[in-house]
Amino acid sequence: MRRSSVTARRLAAVSVSLAVAAGAVACGPKDNDAKATSGGADAKPAKGGTLTVLNSSPQQDFDPARLYTSGGGNVPSLVFRTLTTRNREDGAEGAEVVPDLATDTGRPSENATVWTYTLKKGLKYEDGSAITSADIKYGIERSFAAELSGGAPYLRDWLIGGADYQGPYKDKKGLDSIETPDERTIVFRLNKPEGEFPYLATQTQFAPVPKAEDTGTKYEEHPVSSGPYKVVRNENDGERLTLERNTHWSASTDAERKAYPDRIDVRSGLDSSVINQRLSSSQGADAAAVTADTNLGPAELAKVSGDKELAARVGTGHFGYTNYIAFNPKVKPFDDPKVRQAISYAIDRTSVINAAGGSSLAEPATTYLPNQKSFGYTAYDHFPAGKSGNAAKARELLKEAGHAKGLTVTLTHSNAKDFETSPEIATAIQDALKKAGITVKLQGLEDNDYSDKIHNAKTEPGFFLAHWGADWPSGGPFLAPIFDGRQIVEDGANFNTGFLDDTSVNAEIDAINKLTDLDEAATRWGALDKKIGEQALTVPLFHPVYKRLYGKDVKNIVISDWTGVLDISQVSVK
Repeated sequence: MRRSSVTARRLAAVSVSLAVAAGAVACGPKDNDAKATSGGADAKPAKGGTLTVLNSSPQQDFDPARLYTSGGGNVPSLVFRTLTTRNREDGAEGAEVVPDLATDTGRPSENATVWTYTLKKGLKYEDGSAITSADIKYGIERSFAAELSGGAPYLRDWLIGGADYQGPYKDKKGLDSIETPDERTIVFRLNKPEGEFPYLATQTQFAPVPKAEDTGTKYEEHPVSSGPYKVVRNENDGERLTLERNTHWSASTDAERKAYPDRIDVRSGLDSSVINQRLSSSQGADAAAVTADTNLGPAELAKVSGDKELAARVGTGHFGYTNYIAFNPKVKPFDDPKVRQAISYAIDRTSVINAAGGSSLAEPATTYLPNQKSFGYTAYDHFPAGKSGNAAKARELLKEAGHAKGLTVTLTHSNAKDFETSPEIATAIQDALKKAGITVKLQGLEDNDYSDKIHNAKTEPGFFLAHWGADWPSGGPFLAPIFDGRQIVEDGANFNTGFLDDTSVNAEIDAINKLTDLDEAATRWGALDKKIGEQALTVPLFHPVYKRLYGKDVKNIVISDWTGVLDISQVSVK
């Protein structure tokens, strides 16, 4: 499978799986004041009680093979431990990858094409049996089965033999590229250098699954826990999940999960307004409640901001995510770089931010990479538009491009009210470009039609709204799917919207992938972002800010730059 197929499910996963399951999904706060101001957040956490999770979307496919999460997910990581995991700390420190079941984040060899892990001693499942390297190998192999698809499919692309492997139900021999020389050692052999393999090892596909307990598609009803909690109830495909302590989990082997509550009750299928109202009121069990997928909207945030007590119970976070305008240079007039540059100069980011819900919910972007260190963020603004657009510069460029009397173009967007690719954003762009002599006709499509149109190389419009989120906090999963020419897909889901196929860009992506020093890699990703930005194939608009309420009895608030939302594994309700 080409890496382009890795991204085929991305937009379905980013907004939901990363922001929901990961505590997405995704996808940390630069201005996080929740710990300092939240009522009781500084109080000493204690074990006991029941934590309630109020969600709009159900935790479907609760099988480690089928989950598409970032860093192991939020609710999933309570049950599924993986070789590595995200660091459970506030802010930038939380964007680091750390050991989980393994003793370290992996030992690379043979130019980062071989990765070796050693399991910690004393690891046990919920029944007290030992977790072995063979269980991790089997857990990964079953994720290749067609009936268990849905998880992040990088391994199909990265592992030797992965592209043709059909999973253990059809091929009982298994994958030769995953070796288990003993019960605590596992070795992965890749077909190309991948210095970011430790990030991938946080995905739930790396959770151990005992072969004798595998019930195929029914495994999600009672997956065998390797984490601090076990599933005691799973109703209506994840609409109601009840978790209780796994008494065989040992904190001595797990430095990341605090596991303070005795019980976790996940209730889904709720309207977002109902969730926020219940968290606001904090009556009864809702006093010890959080949400893993519901943000405060502009109107709700305005109300909450006016109430000191409620404002103190808002967690602020940033997930690696960029909303932007995409150009298809195969479509006139966007084949002319000066036209793309003119639009870049004309954008009024203040009006776009207002359309996205205001400065509390969106931050202006002039770089494609999110403005976080782990991504390699390097500040640049190749086409400075200021806060309200530079119409004069835009008109000058249009004149040079042969459009002295102006230009008429069509902007494609989604009709979904998501404050990202929706009519509000499109209208703000339309108004800004009008000042520069560009008449914008709006083409609004229903969400599925919109997604199908913009991700098909044959139907991709010339000018449309798009967004992208991170599978892990690095520049790699941001830049490669969008700008690597080898990932252009003519007959399938295409995400290289600018059809960029620059040999120097492709070569630099390969060179960075060989690096195992993630700080060095981040610097290179930032420099590459700046280089690509000169071509004006996108116009970065804004990065979202997550604002989420939590109950008045919830303590120990941790929001990392990896997920951008409250980490359920850290909270206390007593």
